[in-house]
Amino acid sequence: MVNKLKIAFRTHDLGVKGLENAVQKCENCGISAVQLVAYKFLDDVKYVPGGLKKERAEEIGKALKAANIYVPLIGAYFNPVHSDKEKVANCKAIFKDYLKCSALLGCNVVGSETGSFNDDKWTYNPLNRTEEALETVIKTFKELALYAKEVGAYIGMEGAAGHVCYDVATLKRAVDGVNEDNVKVIFDIYNYLDASNYKNYLEILDEGLKTFAGKIVVFHVKDCVFEDGKLKQVAPGRGMFDFNKLLGKIKAYDKDAVLVLEGTAGDDILPCIDFINKKWSEV
Repeated sequence: MVNKLKIAFRTHDLGVKGLENAVQKCENCGISAVQLVAYKFLDDVKYVPGGLKKERAEEIGKALKAANIYVPLIGAYFNPVHSDKEKVANCKAIFKDYLKCSALLGCNVVGSETGSFNDDKWTYNPLNRTEEALETVIKTFKELALYAKEVGAYIGMEGAAGHVCYDVATLKRAVDGVNEDNVKVIFDIYNYLDASNYKNYLEILDEGLKTFAGKIVVFHVKDCVFEDGKLKQVAPGRGMFDFNKLLGKIKAYDKDAVLVLEGTAGDDILPCIDFINKKWSEV
């Protein structure tokens, strides 16, 4: 049986700037998929409304396709509950630009997390867990989902413990509240963990796989250690996660899963590719 697992990296984790350099790095490392965050690795693509031109999007998409690099997700992450409403408006406009150009970029899903009242810190704030916060997230992503339908695209929503959608149940409430069939989920088990629940990561993964069955477009894969009362992210295979169990559950859910090694960079790239491939073949 052909192993159809796709191991992806964020374009800005490749450690290079520019389209040609990114493609070359992928070829050198045997990377066949990327989570595309254009404005973080291309100096000519600014994070402003209108910063991504259709002509440039077409160039990016053609270059990646020519190199057989698959794009499962376009990142245009922003904070929908930021206190600066002008900033939120600009970020929504940028998100829509990426939706409009998504087909040219070679992908039909544009994603974001759900934000925090701590603005640019993206950390826990008690206000994140209010009904007002959830209603704002639902209203914002509803607007984006409706626009995405106009241009034939999908939106991706990602939860995190310090954000408005802080657990699986709250993200489900948001997805259900948006109530559009073009909403996908980006699932990152590490994101949902804190000092109170990190030992239950496999149960939380089970909950997510059951809750979002058929909606998960990519899995963000990390590892972590618990030090000084806090979780610290480390490269896959260097922390506490049991990857035989973790990947076994993901493989049972989707044998053709896309795993984005988010935050894995530098000298960790090649060892982590080997590690994930080995573990995937064992489960």
